[in-house]
Amino acid sequence: MTKSILITGAGSGIGRATARHFLNAGWRVALTGRREDALHETAAAQAAALVVPCDVTREAAVDALFARIADEWDRLDVVFNNAGTNVKGRPIDEITVAEWQQVCDVNITGMFLVARGAFGLMRRQSPRGGRIINNGSISAHVPRPGSAPYTMSKHAVTGLTRTLSLDGRAFDIACGQIDIGNALTDMAVAMTQGVPQADGSMAVEPVIDVAHVADAVMHMASLPPDANIQFMNVMATKMPFIGRG
Repeated sequence: MTKSILITGAGSGIGRATARHFLNAGWRVALTGRREDALHETAAAQAAALVVPCDVTREAAVDALFARIADEWDRLDVVFNNAGTNVKGRPIDEITVAEWQQVCDVNITGMFLVARGAFGLMRRQSPRGGRIINNGSISAHVPRPGSAPYTMSKHAVTGLTRTLSLDGRAFDIACGQIDIGNALTDMAVAMTQGVPQADGSMAVEPVIDVAHVADAVMHMASLPPDANIQFMNVMATKMPFIGRG
């Protein structure tokens, strides 16, 4: 039976790379994000792709997303809860409340709404069950300078992952988290040019090909129902993670 996955934030970066990897591996892939044109670019007209534009911060939009998936497919096996955002790094007193709210809306509320929709669908489908993979971050463990909103949001994702892992047991729903460090996407180009360090200096940081992240998500998604990777770090070997913070 062909397996199916929903990937949020599929219009660029990690979401795009992962969606293409799953499509090339023969999965049915539902791609969602705010920009329909970018989603179609990711899908590249592949028949197994289901493009459903959605703002994950809106309850009604997320409900409609899962209703569409339920109508189109017999089941949903995996969700890669990937959509996220950030703001320019600086001390907390220079960050506006509007910027804070923007990060919370996507990284916390969006994660919650997608997990909620996935949990409900996986609980009701027959046979019941499935797998939710949350995209955390290295920042779920240690902060970068000036990153209060993003770091706080990623610690919240870890709390969601732990709770879903516990609550999902009764319904055969597994939940794991992938924490990524310095995957080279458009958002990470700054790493190759120099970014602030904990000692106040600027330094170029090592990066990895985003394909390694897609491979890791595929590994997590392909496990049998009785096995789960609870937390996985995928990062550039020599990036400042161990010893950071």
